[in-house]
Amino acid sequence: MSGSTSKKVVVRRFERDPVLGFVNPRTYLTAGGVEVLTRSGSVVVLPYAEIKAVCFVRDFDASGGLPEPKVFHTRPRTDGLWVRMTFRDGEVVDGLLANNLLQLEPFGFTVVPPNPLSNNQKLFVPRQALSQMHVLGVVGSPLRRRGKAPAPQQIEMFPKNESSA
Repeated sequence: MSGSTSKKVVVRRFERDPVLGFVNPRTYLTAGGVEVLTRSGSVVVLPYAEIKAVCFVRDFDASGGLPEPKVFHTRPRTDGLWVRMTFRDGEVVDGLLANNLLQLEPFGFTVVPPNPLSNNQKLFVPRQALSQMHVLGVVGSPLRRRGKAPAPQQIEMFPKNESSA
């Protein structure tokens, strides 16, 4: 049995009420905006210029919107780019961005919020919604080695016994 092709979202907008609905995660980003199937059954395309964030939520009835807390209080442990986003209205939100440039969407950024166990599982933030975006750190860099190999000139402390090997 295949998984659901539609995900629950709360689309936060700058000057208007939020839109609750469903999106197809593969096709919801279009050239004209975000395509949402509302709870009333109509399909709307919301322009990127009026969207603050698309919040992928577990439940509509829980306190939707942007995550609490909005910033990481300590360095995150999950791999990715730790970013701090400043919205056009001055609000600041942290998130983890994938550390793979091939996963970047042309219309914005998909980030994991500081508390992934909250109602918000991830956020899509349009580029037009941001005034600044800073990378605060790289967590779990693939360039960092997990443990050092012994130096080649290092002698063995206990010689290997070939009869027991």
